[in-house]
Amino acid sequence: MKINVRESQQEDMPQVLELIKELALFEKEPEAVVIDAQQLQKDGFGEQPLFKCFVAEIEGNIEGMALVYFRYSTWKGKTVHLEDLVVRERFRGKGLGIALYKKVMGYALEQNVKRVEWVVLDWNEGAVEFYKKSGADVMQEWNTVQFDEVSIKNFLDS
Repeated sequence: MKINVRESQQEDMPQVLELIKELALFEKEPEAVVIDAQQLQKDGFGEQPLFKCFVAEIEGNIEGMALVYFRYSTWKGKTVHLEDLVVRERFRGKGLGIALYKKVMGYALEQNVKRVEWVVLDWNEGAVEFYKKSGADVMQEWNTVQFDEVSIKNFLDS
């Protein structure tokens, strides 16, 4: 099985969206995905792209993807945030995940960043172990904090 990892193209976004939805289902939040392929196309391929996406293909079919964007750390400077790395369930354990992961890390090195960071659910033991084995520091003492749209409005109205 030959894996081809490449930078995504605008026309790949419907398949990327399928993978995003598959990940949301795996993470038990299928209703949380509100974005559509057109928004991904606009956000990723406009005048000022908000993200870069890599796809993993087998026999010309997109079976995995990794989406990244730049952040800024007051401690490190420019960093890369790995938003999602997902491989279709039937292709997990066949090398697509590590190929995408290496592509992201190579991109980060090319961009001369000092850190790549991402979030992993604590119950996703397979992913946690994968990252630990790769040498990543899975930080237990940090908590992810978020406001959804309703919370933002409620806070500003209070």
